[in-house]
Amino acid sequence: MKIGICTDSGSGITPEEGRELGIKVVPMPFRMGEEEYFEDINMSREEFFQRLLSGELVSTSQPSMESVMEAWDELLTEYDEVVHIPLSSGLSGSTQTAIMLSQDEPYLGRVFVPDSRGVSVTQRMHCIFAKLLGEKGYTGKVIQDLLNHSTGENGIYIGVQNLSYLKRGGRITPMAAAIGTLLQIKPVLAINEGGKLDSYKKVRTEKQVREAIIEGLHQTLERLGDPEARDCHIAVAYTDNKEQAENFREQLKAEFPNRFEEEIVVRPLSLLISCHIGENGLGAAVIKRPKELN
Repeated sequence: MKIGICTDSGSGITPEEGRELGIKVVPMPFRMGEEEYFEDINMSREEFFQRLLSGELVSTSQPSMESVMEAWDELLTEYDEVVHIPLSSGLSGSTQTAIMLSQDEPYLGRVFVPDSRGVSVTQRMHCIFAKLLGEKGYTGKVIQDLLNHSTGENGIYIGVQNLSYLKRGGRITPMAAAIGTLLQIKPVLAINEGGKLDSYKKVRTEKQVREAIIEGLHQTLERLGDPEARDCHIAVAYTDNKEQAENFREQLKAEFPNRFEEEIVVRPLSLLISCHIGENGLGAAVIKRPKELN
């Protein structure tokens, strides 16, 4: 049985990388002004951040039902079943929409939609896990069940340099943003086990941001019973400062010398997440590898 893997751009997987990985990516739209845009299709990251820094407002949305079904239809011409891995239900309604669509003909029993509560690099790794599980002979239903049961088996932490973007997105009040800016507070956010964005720590320097992220990774690994990350992947995510992210990767390599995989992936956060984080956003995650892949 051949299993096709589908996701959305909340995973940070670009159309080009999706083709390299053999994963179909449904673009998630966002609006600036009166126009609708799609990441890496009709707007580059460079233009996005230029407009974001100029103060332009961004609103985000889930993929259209038509675009999701078109992706599934295309995959089902080549594959027996499809596993569709959307952005966390804690951040988007796309999961519930996809689950609803999968219950109707012609997708019933052929398309499976887990809610792995992933975002960015965690969602990306879930897609790769699903691809590998399919290649090992697991069915779409079994892969769905495995990912549904792995919702707490990861942790992602993201440092925010500028509170104005959280204010624009309604994540914090204008008063809290003003006080935080005055006190030079830099919050470190976490994606909690429910897949929602939550406060983890408040610090004041970039060095403290990195230290807080590392502390969060250690806490997650202790919770997973894998303090040295021997069975976990580590990944770095960033908004617009790739050099900063690559330097952080070297720090994490030294911090976790016995990690499962030698390489630590560095990937940009999707623009849908970046619009809430802003410039110089930096994050990292640990994702437990399914024992079925050992």
